[in-house]
Formats: sequence, structure tokens, C-alpha cells
Amino acid sequence: MPRKRFGKRALALAAVALLAACRTVGPDFKRPPVPPWLADWKGGSLQSLAEDPRVPRSPVTTDMWWRAFNDPVLDQLIAEAQRVNPNVLVAGLRIMEARAQLGIAGSALYPQSNLVTAGALWSGETPSESDTNAASASAGFQVGWELDFWGKFRRGVESADASYFASIAQYDDLQVLMAAQVASQYCLIRTVEARLVIARENAALQKRSLEIAERLFKGGDESELDVQQATAQYLATLATVPALEGAERQAQNALAVLLARAPGPLPEMAAESDVIPQAPLGVIVDIPADLLRRRPDVRAAELQMAAQSALIGVSKADLYPSISLFGSVGLSASSVGDPSKVLSWGLGPSVVWNVFNRGRLRNAVLVQDARFQQLYEQYQDTVLRAAREIDDAAIDFFKTGEQIILLIESVKAARRSVEIANIQYREGLADFERVLDSQRTLFGQQDILVTRQGNLTQALVSIYKAMGGGWEQGRSRPVLDDATREMMEQRSKWKEDILTAPLPAAGTDTPPTFSEREP
Repeated sequence: MPRKRFGKRALALAAVALLAACRTVGPDFKRPPVPPWLADWKGGSLQSLAEDPRVPRSPVTTDMWWRAFNDPVLDQLIAEAQRVNPNVLVAGLRIMEARAQLGIAGSALYPQSNLVTAGALWSGETPSESDTNAASASAGFQVGWELDFWGKFRRGVESADASYFASIAQYDDLQVLMAAQVASQYCLIRTVEARLVIARENAALQKRSLEIAERLFKGGDESELDVQQATAQYLATLATVPALEGAERQAQNALAVLLARAPGPLPEMAAESDVIPQAPLGVIVDIPADLLRRRPDVRAAELQMAAQSALIGVSKADLYPSISLFGSVGLSASSVGDPSKVLSWGLGPSVVWNVFNRGRLRNAVLVQDARFQQLYEQYQDTVLRAAREIDDAAIDFFKTGEQIILLIESVKAARRSVEIANIQYREGLADFERVLDSQRTLFGQQDILVTRQGNLTQALVSIYKAMGGGWEQGRSRPVLDDATREMMEQRSKWKEDILTAPLPAAGTDTPPTFSEREP
């Protein structure tokens, strides 16, 4: 008996020592270093724009930057798109998928295989002089638990955890994209409406000139050439209206699709307006490196690297022996012989080492490492493209603003030239062609001015999009609507906490294993 106790204690001590010796193989992920060029980058055109005293600025926060336009309709449309757009819903469902994958990875830390068996057997002989019928029954339970000796399963949880947070960052990126796309399409519609107003006003002006030319021609005071030139210019201006109306409808369709509605005009925008939304540029307070790293797409790229880094450790663990514990319990009974029940059990360790597959396993590690390096290069490219987006939008905003200043003066001069040409024509000091030329110039300059004013708003939207603003409010909304959640629960018995758990608040969405240290 003492010998048995000693054996049990030795086995327990060996198990404790075994677990204490467990270590996690593979690299620990560290945040990638700031690219060398970013350390010296001061924001490029964005810095120049922020320092220019001619640019009006105001303390606009980037989390809901569209409110600076003071347009309730725009606010409503952006909120709707961020909630119901199909791409946003797909991104939300990917979060549910990542949560389920995280649950799968976590379950590997516990017994991974089990088998429950049960059976019954009746036997006999026919014909027979004696009763030889017999019955037997058995039931058993087997379980296997691979110990996480090399951290294989912990790395799996680490990878799934980083993938989960990456899916949240991708969801945030869709929120940013929806705000920018809705604001862009909304601005485009208002710009086309303003261009339509200008085209119709100029067509009306040119029609009056045509009527004057026709009266003078019929009275014998002017030649038919003036009439035909006036007709050609009037019809050319009038021909721009259908093209603009077509562009307006296409922009309306694009906006409707973003809102998951049928293509067509939006009731909220039924009242046409020739006023293009304008807003001042918000104060830029973040340094460029922080500005880029907070963008959801950059965060997603970084988290995907963290997930892949953990997979290197998963592959490395396969190079070492796996240690498992197996156990079984069985109960059997028979009507033949001794009718008593028999209880059997077994417990023991198992070691499996793929010694002869070492070459394949080493190359599997190299595959995961190559994939990590690919993601690293993609991360660098994402940061570089983000910087380019900021610089492109800033220089577009700055130079378009300069152009608008000149175009305003150009339109004033063109309008004055029309007045002078009409006066000189009535007094016989200029021919009718001079009137037509001045009208044509006025229409062209007005159309360019309105188009550039729309471009200025588009550039401002692009700046805020490049800064990665507009996703924070999405964290406070349910990821799934009630109808989708109920459908999924009925179809596959989802756990309620997976479908209804709120997203982490902004600033708290860093995986526990995510190291802030830089290599």
C-alpha cells in the first residue's frame, strides 16, 4: 500500500514538473517600427495647409466631422448608411465569425477528443434443446487531452484573438468609408443641382438674346447669321441640361444603394438646392505618426500581422513531441456466467513525435514566416498609401481653394462683360457676336466655379477620410439588427453572448498579447 501511494505521488509530481516546464515557442509579436520616412514626415501638404493663415479653421472633432456642414439631412443619411449598408453588415458578421473562431481556439486548451460508446447484444441458438439465449450490454467513455507543452494552443488563441480585433478594425474602416462615400455622393448631387440652376439660368438669358435677334431680323435690321449663331448657342447650352439630369440621377442611385434602398431619388432630398455644403477645415492636433496609426485600415493590417506571428509558433510546436493524457472508463454486464457488472478503467500518457516528417514541418514554419513577412510589407504599403491619401487630399483642398478665389473674380468679370456687351450692342458700338461670346464665357466660368466649389467639399471629405475619422460612434451601436440576430439564433442556435456582446470601447481594443514594444 505505501508503495502504491508513493507511485501516485511520484506521478503527480511528474505531472506538475511537466506542466511547469511548458514554454511557448515561436516569436512574440511586437509592433512594427515606424517606417524611416515617417519619422521625418511632418504631414506634407497637410502641415502647410494647417499653417496657412488664409485657410479658415475651426475646432472640429474628427469622430463626427460631417456635423461641421450643419446639414441635418446629411447627418441622417450617414447614420443610416453606417447602420444598414450591406458591406457594413457583412463586416459585422465577420466579427461574429471571429468570435466563433476564438471559441474554437480556446476549446483546444481543454480535452480535445472524447468518445462515448454504448451497445447491447442478444444471442441464442435455434433449434436447441436447452435455453442458450444470452444478453450482454456495455457502455464506456474515452477522453484524450493533449497538453499544451509547447504553447501550440496558446498561440492559436493568440492568433484568433488578434484576428478578432482585426475584424473589429475592418468594421471600423467600413464605418469611415460609409461616412465618406455618403458625404461625397451627397455633395455631388448638390453640385449637379447647382450646375443645373446655372445652365437653366444661362439658357433663359440666351433665349432672350435669340428672341431679340429674331425680331431684329424680321424687321430687317440684322442678318440671319445673328439668328443662327444665337440659336446654336442657346441649343448648346440647353443640351447640357439632360446630361446633368442624367448625372444627377446616377448620383442619386449610387447614394440610394449605399443606404440599401432601391435606386432612385431620395425623399429627404426632394427639395432641390443649389447650395453646396461647405465646412471649415478642423484643427490638426495629432502628429503624423499617430494620425496614420489610428486609421482603422492601418490597425487592421497591424493586427493581421499579430495573428500571423502567432501562427509561426503554432507551426514550430509541431517540431516537438506532443504529450497527451488518455483515459477510459467502461461498464459491461452479461446474462451468461457471473451476472455481476464489470467496471474497467485506464489512464496513461502518450508521446507522439513526427521525427521522420521534420523536413516537411520545418518548411511549414517557413511558409508561415513568409506569410508574416508578406503582411509586414503590406503593412508598410498601407501606411505609405495612407500618407499619400492625406497629402493628395490636402494639396487638392489647398489648390482648389486658390483656384476658387481666382474663379470668383473671373465670374464677376464675365458677368460685367455681358452687361457691357449688351449696352454696346444696343448703342451700335459692338456686333451681336460680341454679346454671344460674353454670354458663352459667363456660362463656362460659372459652371467651372460651381464644379470647383463641389471639388473643394470633396477634398475636405477626403481629408477627414484619410485621417480615419468617423468610426467611433459605430462602437456604441449593436453590430446586428434584431431580425438578423433572431434568424441566426433560430437557424444554428447561436449563443446569445456571441451575437449580442457589445464591441469594445474605442481605445480598449488591443489584444492582451499585443506588445507595444518596437523591435
